[in-house]
Amino acid sequence: MRNLISRIFSLSLLLVLPAAGIYLRGAGVDQYLEFPPLTRYVKHAGPSWLVFTLLAAVIIGFLMPFVRRFLRASGATGIPAQPMSDFPWWGAAAALMCLLSWTVSWSRFSWFKSFQQYTFIPLWFSFVFLLNGVSHWLKGTSLLERMPMKFFLLFPLSSLFWWYFEYLNRFVQNWYYVGIEDFSPVEYCVTASISFSTVLPAVLSMNELLKVCSRFEKAFGSLMPLRFQASRSAAISVLMLSSAGLLAIGILPDILFPLLWMAPLLIFTSVDSLLDIPHVFQGISHGNWTGVCRLAASGLICGFFWEMWNYYSYAKWIYSIPFVGQFRIFEMPVLGYAGYLPFGLECAVAASMVIGLREILESRALSRQCPGS
Repeated sequence: MRNLISRIFSLSLLLVLPAAGIYLRGAGVDQYLEFPPLTRYVKHAGPSWLVFTLLAAVIIGFLMPFVRRFLRASGATGIPAQPMSDFPWWGAAAALMCLLSWTVSWSRFSWFKSFQQYTFIPLWFSFVFLLNGVSHWLKGTSLLERMPMKFFLLFPLSSLFWWYFEYLNRFVQNWYYVGIEDFSPVEYCVTASISFSTVLPAVLSMNELLKVCSRFEKAFGSLMPLRFQASRSAAISVLMLSSAGLLAIGILPDILFPLLWMAPLLIFTSVDSLLDIPHVFQGISHGNWTGVCRLAASGLICGFFWEMWNYYSYAKWIYSIPFVGQFRIFEMPVLGYAGYLPFGLECAVAASMVIGLREILESRALSRQCPGS
């Protein structure tokens, strides 16, 4: 019952607060609900080397201790020397489909012109199944095999999950799509929903695959504990600040746009903490940062592939980021990749509605699992 209350309350805040901020400002919300979302009405500030330098220093200063610890983890070989199973036929088929989809996505064959806008779908579906094939090969198990029902439920849940970020992006307009101008509302909704359905399966499958890497456990299994439950006032403060930021995100989009990636995670975590519900940061209260760091890495790795395959696609997204749009890797400004780190954790929070957080966070690095266990 507490889980249901937490989800309803958190989701209500996430949906209502951005629109409420616009309403309190005295503006209408109609343009924020345009569908398909084609109009660009947020004018962003130009590049600022001062902001770029300060933000880069904060990101690097935060990440370097984790990167250094990962690289210096002693006695950790990374991946097993010997695979635990043969590479599955369906994994090989997925690899071939991924390669073919990549080829036609980046090409402009005249005979393929009518289908050019839809290449994201087979590319990412095949990538998801390829990740599960590699996981089976290295570990003897995968999400697809161990819990097929829950795995396939991730796809519709993923569509709803990413539609929320599309909604949130309307208030900051940090990305927009090209190559979709001739889509009708129905065609856009169906095509986008199918494409968005691969987000959670990709990140969760990557997280499962990274469990084979013993270096995560060695590097982050015993760090300084941070006890969130020790202070209810701290949880209330985080909830109030993140809610206020989400309320104002459409009013000050150039300043508050990073909250697009941070606020949902903080709201869910603080509400769960107040209700004494296990949350994604539960392990670090005991000094175990393995699950959190592995999820962050999963989000970043998937983000790299998203951005790489997006770059030469016909239907694609383009970023419009205030102050820090310099030095792009593919379409994404280099500092923007930091947003994939908390995004990996948000994927776990969303997926926990289907797969338990304990299953997502725990390490099963080198153990063979039976399907259905």
